[in-house]
Amino acid sequence: MSLSGINSSLNQLNRAQSLQSQSIQRIATGSKRPSAAYGASDYAIARKMQYNIGGVSQSNANTQTANSMLNVAGGAVSNTISSLSSLKETLINAANGTNGQTDIAALQETVNQTLSQIDTNAQAEYNGQKLLDGSQTVTVAGIDGYENIALGDMSAKGLGLTDAQGKSNINLQEANNSPEGLANAIDTVDAALNKALDQATDIGAAQQGMEYQSANYTTMEENLQNSLAVNDDADIAAESVNNASANVQSQMALFAVKQGLQNFSQQMLGTLNNHSRGAAFNMLS
Repeated sequence: MSLSGINSSLNQLNRAQSLQSQSIQRIATGSKRPSAAYGASDYAIARKMQYNIGGVSQSNANTQTANSMLNVAGGAVSNTISSLSSLKETLINAANGTNGQTDIAALQETVNQTLSQIDTNAQAEYNGQKLLDGSQTVTVAGIDGYENIALGDMSAKGLGLTDAQGKSNINLQEANNSPEGLANAIDTVDAALNKALDQATDIGAAQQGMEYQSANYTTMEENLQNSLAVNDDADIAAESVNNASANVQSQMALFAVKQGLQNFSQQMLGTLNNHSRGAAFNMLS
């Protein structure tokens, strides 16, 4: 085989190995275009799709995490609403004329315990953050921007049930002495209940919006994934066939190169032998 024939076999070997390398990369990455070398514009489009998918996926995760935080806050507010309902029942019980001083004292202790429970509810935490002490705003980051959900002060003080020093604003002894005192006490509890209900409503509305947003993000992510699959997913079966075919071609070209080199070596050796014999004959003549 001539040098040109060997070079041709080498070119075939290089092409076959290049095709095999490309098939292996596509199979390994699952992408038609593992790098820009496979098509710069299509590669850029696919990478932008992946970028958008990542943003939508994280937005969905943020929404679900914020929803979990609001679940904790909503549960605590619900407990406070129950406590306020019990507190109103205690006030009405205290207004009954059959209660003696001992009974009123016992009911006052119930009031104090209820206020303590409301303060405990307000200490609800999520990931180390207090939710209902009036300092917390839940920020939900998404691809469309930020949404801020303010959480109010659901402590006994924040609800107007205690004063700045933490002293109860509900004194059953005073309330029991006059209808006006009882009415004022009930008004205080009603105002606290309304504030707690407003907070529960705000949390519920925010959660409902997040559920819709999460569903929207899920749909967006599915559509982007499907679009990316159509545009960029490698056909693994086809690439496996291409890889096998390129491997066969590579083996054949390699054999041809080896065979050509062997033949060329023999030709060169024969030429050298002939040259040596001619030189010896010339010396003897």
